[in-house]
Amino acid sequence: MDLLPAETSQIAKRHGFRSLKLVNVDMDQPLGEKPFGVEYGVLENGLRYYVRSNSKPKMRAALALAVKAGSVLEEEDERGVAHIVEHLAFSATKKYTNHDIVKFLESIGAEFGACQNAVTSSDDTVYELFVPVDKPELLSQAISVLAEFSTEVRVSTDDLEKERGAVMEEYRGNRNANGRMQDAHWILMMEGSKYADRLPIGMEKVIRTVPPEIVKQFYRKWYHLHNMAVIAVGDFSDTQSVVELIRTHFGPKSLAHDPLPIPHFPVPSHEEPRFSCFVESEAAGSAVMISYKMSVDELKIVKNYKDLLTESMFLYALNQRLFKISRRKDPPFFSCSAAADVLVRPVKAYMITSSCKEKGTIEALESMLIEVARIRLHGFSEREISVVRALLMSEVESAYLERDQMQSTSLRDEYLQHFLRNEPVVGIEYEAQLQKTILPQISALEVSKYSEKLRTSCSCVIKTMEPWATATVDNLKAVVSKISSLEEEQSISPWDDEHIPEEIVSIKPNPGNIVQQLEYSNIEVTEWILSNGMRVCYKRTDFFDDQVLFTGFSYGGLSELPESEYFSCSMGSTIAGEIGVFGYKPSVLMDMLAGKRAEVGTKVGAYMRTFSGDCSPSDLETALQLVYQLFTTDVKPGEEVKIVMQMAEEAVHAQERDPYTAFANRVRELNYGNSYFFRPIRISDLQKVDPLEACQYFNSCFKDPSTFTVVIVGNIDPSIAGPLILQYLGGIPKPPEPVLHFNRDDLRGLPFTFPATVIREVVRSPMVEAQCSVQLCFPVELKNETMMQEIHFVGFLSKLLETKIMQVLRFKHGQIYSAGVSVFLGGNRPSRTGDIRGDISINFSCDPDISSTLVDIALDEILHLQEEGCSDEDVSAVLEIEQRAHENGLQENYYWLDRILRSYQSRVYFGDVGMSFEVQDEGRSKVRELLTPSTAQLALQRILPFPCKKQYTVVILMPRTSPVKLLTSLFQSTDNSYSRKAKILAGVAGVTVFALALWRYSRRGHKS
Repeated sequence: MDLLPAETSQIAKRHGFRSLKLVNVDMDQPLGEKPFGVEYGVLENGLRYYVRSNSKPKMRAALALAVKAGSVLEEEDERGVAHIVEHLAFSATKKYTNHDIVKFLESIGAEFGACQNAVTSSDDTVYELFVPVDKPELLSQAISVLAEFSTEVRVSTDDLEKERGAVMEEYRGNRNANGRMQDAHWILMMEGSKYADRLPIGMEKVIRTVPPEIVKQFYRKWYHLHNMAVIAVGDFSDTQSVVELIRTHFGPKSLAHDPLPIPHFPVPSHEEPRFSCFVESEAAGSAVMISYKMSVDELKIVKNYKDLLTESMFLYALNQRLFKISRRKDPPFFSCSAAADVLVRPVKAYMITSSCKEKGTIEALESMLIEVARIRLHGFSEREISVVRALLMSEVESAYLERDQMQSTSLRDEYLQHFLRNEPVVGIEYEAQLQKTILPQISALEVSKYSEKLRTSCSCVIKTMEPWATATVDNLKAVVSKISSLEEEQSISPWDDEHIPEEIVSIKPNPGNIVQQLEYSNIEVTEWILSNGMRVCYKRTDFFDDQVLFTGFSYGGLSELPESEYFSCSMGSTIAGEIGVFGYKPSVLMDMLAGKRAEVGTKVGAYMRTFSGDCSPSDLETALQLVYQLFTTDVKPGEEVKIVMQMAEEAVHAQERDPYTAFANRVRELNYGNSYFFRPIRISDLQKVDPLEACQYFNSCFKDPSTFTVVIVGNIDPSIAGPLILQYLGGIPKPPEPVLHFNRDDLRGLPFTFPATVIREVVRSPMVEAQCSVQLCFPVELKNETMMQEIHFVGFLSKLLETKIMQVLRFKHGQIYSAGVSVFLGGNRPSRTGDIRGDISINFSCDPDISSTLVDIALDEILHLQEEGCSDEDVSAVLEIEQRAHENGLQENYYWLDRILRSYQSRVYFGDVGMSFEVQDEGRSKVRELLTPSTAQLALQRILPFPCKKQYTVVILMPRTSPVKLLTSLFQSTDNSYSRKAKILAGVAGVTVFALALWRYSRRGHKS
C-alpha cells in the first residue's frame, strides 16, 4: 500500500488557526465603518459601489443592485407597487423589451430564477445576478442591466397589463395556509406601525387596477441613486477596471430632483404581552410561537461584537436544552428552537417556536416559558457553556480555514448587509482573532443573563396555531401567570444534565487491510477493496480546505419486501433514528459531538441503502467512528417508539387537512398505479407497524460491509485518512453469512404503468381560499442500446420545455408565476439491462377559471416544438445554461461525489469506475455536439409520445364548490383569486420550519 504524504498537511492548516494570535481587546475599539477587503466608494451622483476580487467559483461574478426602497414607503393607493416595479424591471426597460433581459441573461448561461432574480421586502429591494465573466464583454453587459434597473424601468400600460397576471399569481400563491398564518402574525407583531399594513405582496385591488402613473410616481420618487449601491464580487483580474465599468454605466446618470430622506417608521413597544389563538383548518399541525421584540442592537465597537457572541451562545445553549426536552418520554413538543433576527430596519426579535401534538399547545407553551424561567433562576451550567463555546469555536475555525474559498455570493451578501443594515465587515481573519480571544472570556453567568430579555413584559407576542380551536386567549394568559408565580416562588428546579460518555467508540476495532488497490488516473481516484469486502474509493480535492464528503451504498431496499412487511420496515429509519443508530440517544450524541464538525445520516430507499457524511478533515476519524457504530449497533425499540408513531399520525392528519393531498394522491395513482409502494400511508397502515420488526430490518440494512461501496471526496490526506479508513471501515466485522446481499440485475422492480390514452381529470378539494394547481404528464421510455445519450437528451429537453413553457405562459400570456419541469426515472430497478420507463411532468399554478385553457396552450407549444422545432437561440441558451452549471459543479465536492457515485451505479459499470465515468462524460459531450433545433425536435418526437396530444395525463386541483355556488356560476363568472404550486407538507415538523421562516418574512419579501 502506497500512502503518499500530503504536500501541505491538514494538521498544519489546523495549527494555522490554533496558533492564530490573540488580540488585545479594547471593548471601546471601533469595528470600522469602511468594509474590509473591497473597493468601496461613492460616485458623484450618490451611487455607492463595492467591488471585490474572489475566485470562488472561477470565471463567475455575483452582482447586486440594492435599493433602500421597500413596501413600507408605499402610500395607501400604492400597496404592492414596490413589488410590481421589481417585476417590471425584468419585463421592460428603455433598452430591453418583452423580457429580453431574461432572454439575454439566459443566453450567457444565467438561468432565470437561479442566477437572475430579485426580492422586495418591507425596507428594500435587491436585484441579483450571477453571471459568467470568461468573456470581457459579459461583465459590462451584466452591469449595464443593473444600470437599466436603476433608472430606466419602463412603465407603459401594455407593460403593466402583461405583468399583472404574474404578480397576481404570486399573490394567489401566498393565500394558502402558511401565507395566511404569516400575514396574520406579521400584522400582530407590527401592530401600531406602518409595517403592519405594508406587506410586500400588496393588495389584490392595487395589483389588478393600479394605473401606470402611480407606479411611475413611486419609481421616480424612491429609486434615487443616493439610495442605491452596486455590489460586484467575482473572479476579476483587477478591481479597478470593474469600478470603471460601474462608473461608465452609472456615472452619467443623474436625476431631476434631490433624494428624499428615507422616513423612519417606529414599531411601538408594549409591556403587556399580546395573545392570539389562530385557527387554520388547513394547517400542517399545531404550533406555538413566542417572540420578544426590541430595538436593533448597534454593532460599532468590540463590546457590541462581544454582546453578539454572548447572544449566540445563549441561543445555542437554549436550543440544546429544547432539543433534549423534545427527546424525552412524552415530550411537550415534537420540536422546538430559538433564534434571533432583524425583522425590519428598526426592530429585531428573539423567537421560540415549537410544533406539538393536537390539543397540545398549552402544554408546549408552558414548557417553553418554564425553560426560559429556569435559566433566569439557575442559569446555564459551566459544562453547557463549554459545549456551546466549542461549537462556536469550531464554526469560526472552519470559516477561517476556508477564508480564501468563500463563495462570491456569500461575500456579496455581506456587503449588501453593510449597505442596507450598516453591519460592519471586518474580515474573517480579524473576526477569527476576536472570537478566539473573546469566547473563553464569556462566562456562564453572562450568557444566562440574556434570558432577562425574554420576559413577557418585553414586547412579547404569544400565538398558537391549530387546525381547530382548543386553546383560548384566557388559557394563554393563565399559563403566563402560572409560570410567573412559579418563578417568583422559585419553585422551578435546576436543569438536570445527562451523563455524557467521553468516547464514541469505547473499544477500538482491529484494522482491516487492503486486498486490492486500483488507480483511475482519468478521474484521479484511488479504489481499495478491503479485507471485509467493502469497496472504498477516494478523490482528493482542494476546493474547500475544511470539507470531506462521503456516501456509501448497497443494492437492495424496500422493493424486496412483501406488503405484509413493507409498512413496518419502511418506518425502520424513522424509529431507529429517534432511538439512536450510532449507539447513543440523539440528545447524548449531540453533546459528544460538540466542537466537532461531523455528520452522518442514513436512508433506506426502494432499491438502495445509503449512509452519507460531511465532516472537517480533522474530524474524519469521528465521522468514520459514527459509520463503524452504525454497522455494529443493534437498535432495539424503547420508549421513543411512542413519540415516533404519534408524530407519524400527526403527519397523516396534516396531509388529510391539506387540500393538495387529494390532488397529489390522484396524480400518483393515475401515473403509477395503486401499489402499496406509491399509495400514501394511512392511519390503518401505521397501526400495523411492528417496532421490533422495523428495528430488526434497519439493523440488517447496515450490517454487512461486503455489500457496500463507499466514495469519499474532499480535502483528505491519504497518509492520515488511510489508517482511519482501515480501522473504522475495514474494522467493521463481516457477518458469518451474507446479509441483504443482492445482485443489482435481479432486484424486484416497482410496479407502475402509465395510462395508454389521454386522461384529463379535475380533483376538487375543500379549501379556505380557492387554489388551483396543474400537473401535465407524459410517459418516457429510453431504449437500452442508446441509454447513455438518451439520459442526457432528457436533461436538455426538460430544460428546453421549462424555458418554452415559461416564455409562453408567463412572458407572452402573463398568466403564471413560474413553471417547473421534472423528470422521474426512479421507479426503475438498477438493472444493467432493459429499457427505462418514467415520465416528464410540467407543473404550474394559475387562476382556476383558465386552468384548462393554459393546459391547451402548453400542449400546443409542445406540439409546435415537435412539429416545427425550436430556434437556434433556444438551443444555444439551454446549452449555455447547462455548460455554466457544469463548470460551477466541477469546483464543488458535492458534484464530484455525485458523478463518481453515478459512475458506480451506471449500467455500463462492470468493475472499472474510470471507464464508466468516461462513458457517461462522452455521452454528455456527444449530446452537446448533436443538439441542434432539428435533433432536439427529433428527440422530442422520440422520447415523448408523438404527437404529444395522443398520450398524456392532466390533473387539475380546483376548489370544491357548494351546490349554491355551482348554480350561481352558471349565470355569472366567479373570481377565484388564489392558487399555489402543488406541495405536500412532509409532516408536523414543517410547522417549525414555517415558524422560523415567518421571522425572516420582511427580509425574504417576494421574489420576481
